[in-house]
Formats: sequence, C-alpha cells, structure tokens
Amino acid sequence: MKYTEATLGRIFILRLEHGDRLPDTLEEFAGVNKIESAAVLFIGGSDLDSKVVVGPEDGTAAKPIPTVIGLPGVSEAVGVGTIFVNEDRVPKLHLHSAFGRNGQTVTGCTREGVNIWHIGEVIIMELQNNSAQRKIDLATGFELLEV
Repeated sequence: MKYTEATLGRIFILRLEHGDRLPDTLEEFAGVNKIESAAVLFIGGSDLDSKVVVGPEDGTAAKPIPTVIGLPGVSEAVGVGTIFVNEDRVPKLHLHSAFGRNGQTVTGCTREGVNIWHIGEVIIMELQNNSAQRKIDLATGFELLEV
C-alpha cells in the first residue's frame, strides 16, 4: 500500500441535465474549475445508449481487454469515484456505478459513456495538498493512481 495525505478543499454540488454524459461532463467541469484531485458521489438515472466496463475478458492476460456492455434501458444509478489529473495534468474521472432496472443490476466503470436520464446529482469534494496523479502502467496499459 502507498498513500498520500490530503486536505479538503472546495465542495461542488452539480445538477446534471438530460443528455449530459459521464465521464465527459465531470472531466470538463474539473478542468474548467482547476480540480486536480477529488472524491465524487453520483446518484440519478442513466439513459439509452449508455455503456459500462464490467471487467476484463480474461483476468489472466498480461494486458487485460475490458468487457464493455450496454445498459438494458433507462436505469436508476448510484456511484462513487475519484478525479485525479493524469501525466498531462488533465483531470480524469474513475467512477464505478450500479445501474438497476426491473430487479436486475449492472455494476461497472462509466468510462465508456453513460448518458444522464433527466436526473443526475453529483457532489465533488476537492482534495488538496497531495501528490496523487494517474500514470500509465506499462505492464497493463491502465492509467493507474500513483501516490
């Protein structure tokens, strides 16, 4: 385990609108507001044509290929994640969410694109005075958190 300590900075409350897209909307907001590190909470609805990463096709591969699935329709959603800048100082969102519809749940990473269905509420809690950032891991190709 590696760690860095942080202090709490600004807290933002966002109301996402119908058609806004994750991660794009939050990464753009973070860039405009110069957020380099943050904790993120999300609740709302996802619309048609939303996709999530649900794990690797082969968990033993040296460079895992992600399994991407489309959500089965408009769904309730709740998620938690982080924002950290990458090596180019660009804010990157890592948000895992659970999506429910008709008694079925899909949980995955929103990096492939989740469209907001009417309601999206997000709390961004800025983390300051820390060394965390995302860096490319040569072994996997993932942009991993380094502290």
